Amino acid sequence: MDAAVIAVPPFAELYRQYRTRALAIARRIVGDADEAEDVVQDVFTRLAQRPSGFDGRSSCSTWLHRVMVNSSINWLRARKRRERLQHEPDAPASPEAHAVGTEMQRHFEEALEKVSEQQRQVLWLREMRGYSYPEIAAMLHIPEGTVKSALHRGRQRALAELEERDQQP
Repeated sequence: MDAAVIAVPPFAELYRQYRTRALAIARRIVGDADEAEDVVQDVFTRLAQRPSGFDGRSSCSTWLHRVMVNSSINWLRARKRRERLQHEPDAPASPEAHAVGTEMQRHFEEALEKVSEQQRQVLWLREMRGYSYPEIAAMLHIPEGTVKSALHRGRQRALAELEERDQQP
């Protein structure tokens, strides 16, 4: 491919042209205006310091959109890790409580095997990882309404499986 075809506009032009759109993407995914601004600054700083990785298979705006979405999702993941590290660990559970928790976890995981792949992913991200609806939608690249319906149907199916297990001798 010709180098002129895949050239990224000069950094200043790229920033001027796409900053507002990039900020909207980050705000929609991250959910906080200040953090969205941090994501945008981080992305454009990285683009100014290093070669872009733009290969010309799509338009520059499409490529930058994907970079912003991925960077925003990574920001969410890092925020979750930071939040977990800031919390003090709970007191160790008694052996009985640990055994009951382990058993409940096993039953839940077995019930998850009975739901569709999409429902399983949504349930796991929501119930086990604690992600919000918008975060799950962004991670799985599906509409938020689909997240809600998959979560509802998955919960119903998993609960039915758990109830059926309890009724068996």
